[in-house]
Amino acid sequence: MSALSMSALLVMGVAGLALPNASVSADDPVVVDTITANDLGINYGKATGLGGTDVRVTVARVIRVAMGLLGIVAVVIILIGGFTWMTAGGNEEKVGEAKKWIFAGIIGLAIILSAYAIANFVLTQLVTATTDTSAVPGL
Repeated sequence: MSALSMSALLVMGVAGLALPNASVSADDPVVVDTITANDLGINYGKATGLGGTDVRVTVARVIRVAMGLLGIVAVVIILIGGFTWMTAGGNEEKVGEAKKWIFAGIIGLAIILSAYAIANFVLTQLVTATTDTSAVPGL
């Protein structure tokens, strides 16, 4: 077989794959359904014992817990600064160190709160943009 006939056969084979499938009926209407819990695979997790919560909801819950723990850490840093200030006894060096602790805690708390707000907004918009919210329990 020559190279020309081999390349022609290859082109016809690839072109044949690009044609629509002959078994598709032209009378079948295209139906667009909303995404349900079955489409997301939520019920399969229940059947296997892995739980029925959507992955996006689980990620949102993990982020909320992590942000809550970071908020607690920031409040503890502020409390350490306050305790250091109270026990400074007029020592300017300790008061300055306490002010640094309090300032760092407040800045950290502001960053954590803004990160929580951004993450909450993005995850909520992602879930509502991709699915019908009635199909996602726990949102």
